[in-house]
Parts: sequence; structure tokens; C-alpha cells
Amino acid sequence: MKAEVWVEVRPTEDEEKVRRALSNVFIYDEIRIEESEGKRYIVALGNGFKSLIKVHNLIKEQGIEDSARSVLMRGIDGNRVVFHLHKQAAYAGVLTFVTEENESPLGPITFIVETNDPKRLIDWLAPKTARGRRLYEVQPPDDP
Repeated sequence: MKAEVWVEVRPTEDEEKVRRALSNVFIYDEIRIEESEGKRYIVALGNGFKSLIKVHNLIKEQGIEDSARSVLMRGIDGNRVVFHLHKQAAYAGVLTFVTEENESPLGPITFIVETNDPKRLIDWLAPKTARGRRLYEVQPPDDP
């Protein structure tokens, strides 16, 4: 499993605060700055389930498995799962999914996760629940 995360750094933003928002939701192995179409981005790369453990833990702590599962399932595209998180919420250590354009005024944190088994990844991140309780726990997908 490989994850690539993009987050725009707007001219009015402090780059260190954007990095903190990213670090609150993602454990990366590599990070770089890219410029594209006049915009500046932090691009972070992570390998294996460990890179998404913060997303996993925040979903569990906040009890948002059902809504997270719904958003993640809609994000499946072949062997990829694409989803967006609210940058300002991430800075505060809160996981909020962005489902509409312009929902995050400073731009979202965009996750592009490649895996051989997207459904197993989602089962690990946000398992099904009944009456607010997880029906099962899935072990993290095997690392490459």
C-alpha cells in the first residue's frame, strides 16, 4: 500500500502550520514541495498501513466509522481510494471529511491511496457498526 498526500500552501498561510495539519493526520516517509499552475503544494509519501494509523485512530476516537466508511467507499477508483480532509480541522487534530468543493476554504488535504484491496483497507479504517459499536476489527492490510 502506498499513500500520496497533497496539500496546498496558500500565500496567506504559514507553511509550518500546514505541515502540522498534515502531520496530525499522516505519517510520511518522504516530503517535498511542488509548484503547479502557480500553486505551491506539500506532497507527502507514505508506505504501508502505518502511514494511515492516525486516520484510523481518529475515526475510532471520534466514533465516525459510518460516515467515514461512506465517504471512503465513494472514493474507490480501481485500486485507489481518494478522499479529502479539512485542513483547518486537521490542524486542530480533528478528522473532518470534505465532500463538496470549497467546503475547506483553504483547500483540503487530498489522500490518494493505492492498494491491492481497497475494501479491506476501508474495513480496517472504518469497519461497519451497529448501534454505534464496531461489528469487527480488521487487522491492517499487509505491507508490501
